[in-house]
Amino acid sequence: MRLELRDKLSNLVKARFNAAKANGSLIFSSTELTVIYPSGVPYQLRYCPALAKKPDWERTSSPTVQKTPKVDPFHDPPADLLIAEIPASKPSHLLVLNKYPVIPNHFILATKTYKDQRRLLEEDDLGATLACLRTWAEEGAEAPKAHQRMTKLFAFFNSGKHSGASQPHRHIQFLPVEDMVRESGTGKGWRLLVEDPALHLDDDAKQRTPPGFPFVYFHARLSPEHTPRDIHRIYMKLYDQAISAVESYDARHPRDAIEMEDDDGEGWASISYNLAMTTTSMMLCPRRAEGADLILNERGECLGQVDLNGTILAGTLMVSSEYVWHALRCKESRLNDLLEGVGIPPASVHSQAAHAEGKL
Repeated sequence: MRLELRDKLSNLVKARFNAAKANGSLIFSSTELTVIYPSGVPYQLRYCPALAKKPDWERTSSPTVQKTPKVDPFHDPPADLLIAEIPASKPSHLLVLNKYPVIPNHFILATKTYKDQRRLLEEDDLGATLACLRTWAEEGAEAPKAHQRMTKLFAFFNSGKHSGASQPHRHIQFLPVEDMVRESGTGKGWRLLVEDPALHLDDDAKQRTPPGFPFVYFHARLSPEHTPRDIHRIYMKLYDQAISAVESYDARHPRDAIEMEDDDGEGWASISYNLAMTTTSMMLCPRRAEGADLILNERGECLGQVDLNGTILAGTLMVSSEYVWHALRCKESRLNDLLEGVGIPPASVHSQAAHAEGKL
């Protein structure tokens, strides 16, 4: 897909973000940031008290609010948040700013007509995603050499009730890596998890996930030669492997079986999962819970549930509680416990299903 934009994608996003921030059309919340290293894998940990105040119409328990139809932010979005309709000649998707960002220039690709977030992605969804990723990277190639490595986008997709999805209208989110890195001066060595070579194991590796890594994932390397059709085929292969992992988990843990959705024959996803994508990598992880309890000690004292979404595949997460922020910083292994709680522990499935490299 060609985006057919009137200016560079990065220019359009940044200009719209700055204007919307200045006029109050979006609410940007700054975060306090540190980097922790559970199992040797660097994770950005962000503390953002404003997250606790963000409207969440899906999860509210108020009977009054439940009777009010939920507003679809991607149906006729405000002009101040709309970046472009793509492709311009025959739009199938919209590019829209996130109204409540905690990372600058966070934007979203949404279908122009309503499609459900719980259905499998189609070829044109991934084609539009790939076009955004490649366009941003090509524009970054014109930057000074010292900045080129970080001039890229991280794309993620949350699907299913356990994935951290907050909107039912199909959408894929983008975070500029340069904006993620700019804030992490204290975290030398941080890199996108989806692109971490330590997690890209070969098919003949005896250990199917790195020792101590807390959840099952499936990874594929992407190349410039891959077409949208190729990308969709790779995505479906990773999704099928995730289905097998969930089935294996359920067979071994019948009392804790993951509820699977019935496939209606029209693309309804059977499982909850997160998908991450860059120009060079795709990663998919099945989910068994949206959040996990943060346990403080052997007596089972708990600080409450911490919800996580697809940013875990970037190696970043955000919390709104100062107590949770301090608890994770003081004992980094607690993050592994949370990640294991929302994903599928590698030891709980058959070894051959724990990891796979996608190949055409």
